[in-house]
Amino acid sequence: MKKLLQLTRLSRFAAVATLSGLFTFTSAHAADFEFNLQSFLPAQATIPAKIIDPWADKIEEASGGKIKINRFPSMQLGGKPPQLIDQVIDGVIDMTWNVVGYTPGRFPSTEVFELPFLVNDAVPASAAFWTMLDEDIAAREFAQVKVLGGWVHGPGVIHSNKEVNTPADFNGMKIRGASRQVNALLKQLGATPVGMPVPAVPEALSKGVIDGTTIPWEVTRALKVPELVENHTEFTGPMMYTVTFVLVMNKDKYNALPDDLKKVVDENSGMSFSTFAAEVQQGADGPSRDLAVEKGNNIVTLDESQSQAWAAAAAPVTDTWVSEMKDRGLDGSAMIERAKELMAK
Repeated sequence: MKKLLQLTRLSRFAAVATLSGLFTFTSAHAADFEFNLQSFLPAQATIPAKIIDPWADKIEEASGGKIKINRFPSMQLGGKPPQLIDQVIDGVIDMTWNVVGYTPGRFPSTEVFELPFLVNDAVPASAAFWTMLDEDIAAREFAQVKVLGGWVHGPGVIHSNKEVNTPADFNGMKIRGASRQVNALLKQLGATPVGMPVPAVPEALSKGVIDGTTIPWEVTRALKVPELVENHTEFTGPMMYTVTFVLVMNKDKYNALPDDLKKVVDENSGMSFSTFAAEVQQGADGPSRDLAVEKGNNIVTLDESQSQAWAAAAAPVTDTWVSEMKDRGLDGSAMIERAKELMAK
């Protein structure tokens, strides 16, 4: 009887698998061009759900069904977040969005937008970032991929197991940073920086591997950060930091598209997508912050004077970056001025 039940279950599974295979075969042939897009956050997080899905849906619709974009969140196709851009270059996947800083120092010009206390608002900063990508950064540093968008998130916030009011409070604390520049900032301010992709943050907090993390409010909901720490420090005026993101596509796969479908991709990418992504991501900060308020967590909002003291303490980070860029044959000061000029517009 037990064997009969097992056989029955196996038969049902085989039938479902067969139907699934037929469905997959049919779906795969419903579009002329099918692309796999892998990313590292869960499907319900802000970027996959509210930025990438709408973008991919628009392209599929505008292409008349000729393009299909399969989405694989949470690294379902394998690998680790820092490998995503190389997966696109190598053709392992066709598209991804990723934090540029997960590959430290590889795309140095993008770091201009990660410098401390430079960016005031994610939307004009993202417009400036896309403009500078389009002007020369993409050709110089992303030549192996087709860059479809570039943006930054909203204000970086400190989330920690103890209250942080001044840089001196950072002494002895291990704080997670998302990029080379954020880690340089944390070190300059007295913390011990710990670099790790954002999916690793919850476990690191729960196990005491880190004492806090720097992330925008927006992603705290998906990571359940307000349940893991009770203190949050935010700033008034320019952002303590932000990080850059890019949306990229395998260059050969893009070039293989006919002109009409390239136009569909292009018209839904670039400047319009970049500012859309920034607006959505920054806009999600408020609702996520509300969750911490509802939990009764301690939110420290530093006033303008206090924030300026942090900015003064962080200033050497920018000076060091300009010097590093000079060693690479790049004019860091000119990039900063260009970024400021574009953001002011």
